[in-house]
Amino acid sequence: MKKLKLYLETSVWNFLFADDAPEKRDITKDFFSKVKTGDYEIYVSGLVLQEIESTGDVLKRKGLLEAISLYKPTLLTEERNVDLLAQRYIDQATIPKRFRDDALHIAYAVVNQMDVVVSWNLKHIVNIKTRREVNALNKLEGFSEIDIATAEEVISYEQE
Repeated sequence: MKKLKLYLETSVWNFLFADDAPEKRDITKDFFSKVKTGDYEIYVSGLVLQEIESTGDVLKRKGLLEAISLYKPTLLTEERNVDLLAQRYIDQATIPKRFRDDALHIAYAVVNQMDVVVSWNLKHIVNIKTRREVNALNKLEGFSEIDIATAEEVISYEQE
């Protein structure tokens, strides 16, 4: 079976340290244990790294950077088409304008032909509306459909 190419949005990294949400933290740790065994190919964008670098809590930022170093995701670099596609998601009101970074995360994954955007952002990324509207626009724009899922959904899929 082909390894899934996963774009890990910043919230996935953050939930490694989410002591206020122990259930999601534990699921995220299980997810990363599968990453470590090579079950998936993982990717991030420069935006993920920027968001991690801007983390106000110095200890958390250090832990996040150590996680990036440990799991060694591949860095995606495509920019121009990412910006254009993200703007289309905003223009069609799939993602609110003030949450442009969420649109950018999805666009990075789509433009770079990932299989899944993995996120814990249930408000703007992992929900039925976003999934449907993103894939409808992707089809219109000539891009492939993409799955948008939580780390828990990815683990569950792999166990079937």
